Amino acid sequence: MSIIDYSAPRRLLAVARGHPYEREAFAGLLQGLDDFDVCHVEQPAAQLCFTARAAREFDAIVCYDMPGVDFTAPDAPRPVTPDPAFARDFLAMLEQGVGVVFLHHALAAWPAWPEYAEIIGGRFHYRPAQLRGQPWPDSGYRHAVHHRVTTVAAHPVTAGIPAHFDMTDELYLCPVFEADVVPLLRSDYDFHPDNFYSAARAVAGELHSRAGWSHPPGSSLVGWAKHWGASPIVYLQGGDDAAALGNAHFRRLVHNAVRWVASDEARDWVAR
Repeated sequence: MSIIDYSAPRRLLAVARGHPYEREAFAGLLQGLDDFDVCHVEQPAAQLCFTARAAREFDAIVCYDMPGVDFTAPDAPRPVTPDPAFARDFLAMLEQGVGVVFLHHALAAWPAWPEYAEIIGGRFHYRPAQLRGQPWPDSGYRHAVHHRVTTVAAHPVTAGIPAHFDMTDELYLCPVFEADVVPLLRSDYDFHPDNFYSAARAVAGELHSRAGWSHPPGSSLVGWAKHWGASPIVYLQGGDDAAALGNAHFRRLVHNAVRWVASDEARDWVAR
């Protein structure tokens, strides 16, 4: 494996909001990336940053956001179709090769935009939906799961991470496109519907309910790499709250992921 040169100054766009989050904890997650100048932008203003020009302005982007879901609508959560100009600009940005790290609830973003799930490698559903021509129920969630994460690949994202580490976090039961990603991390938790609760019922005010809900057993993948266009991409499922964001191993994973997607090594990997 080649050595990545991290000495050059870099610029990181950190995007959040669209879902409640702990601002100080998220800012703390990125502390220690001293080789990057970090620009924090929240949704919906952040959508103005996702253009082909962004690929020239930033070396990497972290998405800890969840646009495209309207929780204020009478029939909430209502999927929102992205503006065609935004979708076009976002795809043009990825064709320019800027690296993107998606975290946690970003997996639920833009459910009315099928291509977005393909970009990330899966989708969390707040309501039943079609995905790749298949009907899916609303996804499952489980807060405060104490689970063991195992690294399953020797990769720059997992460099310096122990073979196994413990973490307490929210986990998702949802479709993951395992065949289309490079697996990096797996959880020892049992991704069976009996161990999760219905997201649709939670939004309706029925927390911790699975009454009348069913879902296929899910993937144990909680971290992967892939690419879209010319852009290297990493998704890490962790990061629900301050405790998870402050986990030292998770923080190392995020830092590794940012540095990797910003590297020539990652872009060379995409080009192969």
